[in-house]
Amino acid sequence: MGEEVDQQEFSRADRTRHREKVRRNLDVFARMLREARFETHDPMTGLEMELNLIDDAGDPALKNAEVLAALADPDFQTELGQFNIEINVAPARLREGGLSTFEASLRRSLNTAEEKSAELGAHQVMIGILPTLAEGHMSLSSLSANPRYKLLSEQILAARGEDITISISGRERLTTTADSIVPEAACTSTQFHVQTSPDQFAAYWNAAQAIAGIQVAVSANSPYLLGKELWRETRIPLFEQATDTRSEELKAQGVRPRVWFGERWITSVFDLFEENVRYFPALLPITDEEDPLQVLEDGGTPSLHELKLHNGTIYRWNRPVYDIADGVPHLRVENRLLAAGPTVADTIANAALWFGLVRHLAESERPLWSQMSFSAAEENFHVAAQLGVDAQVYWPGIGQVRATELVLRRLLPMARAGLDSWGVPGEESDRYLGIIEQRCLKETSGAGWFVDRVHERGGADRYDALRATLLDYRERMHSNAPVHEWD
Repeated sequence: MGEEVDQQEFSRADRTRHREKVRRNLDVFARMLREARFETHDPMTGLEMELNLIDDAGDPALKNAEVLAALADPDFQTELGQFNIEINVAPARLREGGLSTFEASLRRSLNTAEEKSAELGAHQVMIGILPTLAEGHMSLSSLSANPRYKLLSEQILAARGEDITISISGRERLTTTADSIVPEAACTSTQFHVQTSPDQFAAYWNAAQAIAGIQVAVSANSPYLLGKELWRETRIPLFEQATDTRSEELKAQGVRPRVWFGERWITSVFDLFEENVRYFPALLPITDEEDPLQVLEDGGTPSLHELKLHNGTIYRWNRPVYDIADGVPHLRVENRLLAAGPTVADTIANAALWFGLVRHLAESERPLWSQMSFSAAEENFHVAAQLGVDAQVYWPGIGQVRATELVLRRLLPMARAGLDSWGVPGEESDRYLGIIEQRCLKETSGAGWFVDRVHERGGADRYDALRATLLDYRERMHSNAPVHEWD
């Protein structure tokens, strides 16, 4: 999302040319799928994490440019808000100790980054939404300096034709408006990537969709926004609303949102890219000079720049990714629906659950999605985001069941089997899935811990309670003791 852009205004001709180029990209992509031109041997997994920055008092620190300059590390990149940064972890193979490698790499990088950023009065926090964000932080001035973010904000507001309305009802109610996409910057996330062959892509994506609600239920970590206690994973409704290009009238007509769970199980990765082109106009109609068909016929690998850029502005919770490594194209499922934290250990435990479950379900003889409606999966997702560990979800063969009970009785063994299929060492599976097990047994999460501590400070001013709790959270975060061990 942080790719630099030069063009700041677009003509009607620009948009027409871009649409034609995107469709040409789609045709070439279809041919590449038919000709099996993708890397499918020994798949890699990956991890990205978005972080928040706070000052010594626990308030947002709008210092990402200074922090990134001090870090001077290409693994750390800018993010949408000045109170955000992102870290990209090197891809790894799970059979080679990838989960432990992710944890060690993250801890090492974050500890080094904390030492340098602390000198600037900024501290990193792994949490989905900064609880101490206030209305004053929701202005255009909080956007990072990268011109692309301002351009994207302008294009979303222009498509919408009016200010963005945020309206979320949870334990409390929040209604506010914004004249930019800064509320989107409040939604930091962790992204898990799994490489897959074109033949297996649909099964992995369908599996990821089917378990989305379970992921959120046991990993929720975003309970507050602008001082209000809302959903356990408030990032979900906030992100859906903060990037919505539709007016109320277009919503009533059934126009699809750009933050999209989807509406059906798929049979091919092509389905998702084709939907992108069919349903969504370009937000950033930037066109390069590559002729993708000529590149392909000359034996090269086309970048499909326009198709990738368009895909990057359609915010599926499980997104298809086309990418190139060492000149060879590959496909990935990018899982984007969880917050970071509370600790690195918790984050890698979330990764272990996801990698294990998608592998097991994708390779099952009777697909889960043949037994479950797509709408049930979507309803699970939103109920889990609202209620966290208290959510009741639907599961085939069981009906309505508490999410934590489902994980303990059915899904942890599936995840273990999936990790075994990946070749994950047994001690790694034991450690990380054990964290998920204890979270479910104790019915806790980052969101639950945070809310309970704020309630304990019930006599204090709400923002004073949020600041104090966030500082307490940050201290425990550095211990790397999983949240179920926090008192």
